Amino acid sequence: MKSVTCTAPVNIAVIKYWGKRDEKLILPVNSSLSVTLGQDELRAKTTVATSKEFTKDRIWLNGKEETVATERLQNIFREIKRRARRRKADSKAEDAVVSWKVHICSENNFPTAAGLASSAAGYACLVYSLAKLFGVEGEISDIARQGSGSACRSVYGGFVEWEKGVKEDGTDSLAKQVAPETHWPEMKVLILVVSDHKKHTSSTAGMQTTVKTSQLLQYRAEHIVPQRSQEITQAILDKNFPKFAEITMKDSNQFHAVCLDTYPPISYMRDVSQQIVRLVHAYNKLCGQARVCYTFDAGPNACLFLLEEDVPRVVSLVSHFFPPAVGDESNFVRGIPLIPDTPSQVDVEGIPLEPQPGAIKYVIHTKVGGSPQALTNPKESLLGEDGLPLHIVKS
Repeated sequence: MKSVTCTAPVNIAVIKYWGKRDEKLILPVNSSLSVTLGQDELRAKTTVATSKEFTKDRIWLNGKEETVATERLQNIFREIKRRARRRKADSKAEDAVVSWKVHICSENNFPTAAGLASSAAGYACLVYSLAKLFGVEGEISDIARQGSGSACRSVYGGFVEWEKGVKEDGTDSLAKQVAPETHWPEMKVLILVVSDHKKHTSSTAGMQTTVKTSQLLQYRAEHIVPQRSQEITQAILDKNFPKFAEITMKDSNQFHAVCLDTYPPISYMRDVSQQIVRLVHAYNKLCGQARVCYTFDAGPNACLFLLEEDVPRVVSLVSHFFPPAVGDESNFVRGIPLIPDTPSQVDVEGIPLEPQPGAIKYVIHTKVGGSPQALTNPKESLLGEDGLPLHIVKS
């Protein structure tokens, strides 16, 4: 048996991807741009193994066996093995391993399907792991895209653009790194988890309805995103946080406006999500400039970007206005350790909100992170020597 274990990161789009012009190839209506997050706090972990003893392909996700007979998984298997065979042919080598069946075991260290880009991390990790297993080198973001569109961005660390491309076959719809994770070390991230339950409308279903019914989506793709992408790229390169913050919040707002322009309308944000928006704008008003910004994907959870110097102050205000439920105080802020701060009276009086205990389940403190990585310690494997999961959830 031959096996590989890898991890891959979550990414959060600051220029949103919503809507496909080709469902089968997963080609987007517009280009998008994201920030890759730290894998210590948010990551998918996958072990892939192949053996001549395996009788069929199998996959286990978060402890439960799932079907491999999905179009997206089959597309990934087919393309990875095609490139592996081509590489063997180019080197005039023969390797029976390419024809063996595969066992896959994957798990996340964060809630799945709650709007935290779990599919992006999962598919990026799968493709990266399979590429390592079968010796596929070079560009793989186009393969990851065929599993989940945003997965192509999780193939890279730092700040990443997914270029929509113009070719019908999708060969130019690729991700590229705008800046590495080391470019802006002062940038930090707070994930405010409002809900860790499955969202009521999946991204796939939501996008399909939006493409069919929203005129705003088409206008946004043609007239707004191209200029906005250029501007935020320059803001990142210049480390211009106020400009980065303004564009990020405007694009988040517009994405959710597009969802509401869908017929029937789609609403991913909740009342507490709107309260977080008000908190951010009130805080920036107190500071006299944008010092923190929000973005919401297809879910109620907020992703806040801010500079390191503002983290204690912002966390103190989040804890004040959205205090943890009784009994959850010790584990409310997770991730990168930080020294708790006490909100000032000026800040509390300057933000017109009423405290909402328990409205936020917990906060994840993370940073801009790197690309997928292979793990060399055999103890990290999710599969045993028999090719079966070490941990299985019994139904």
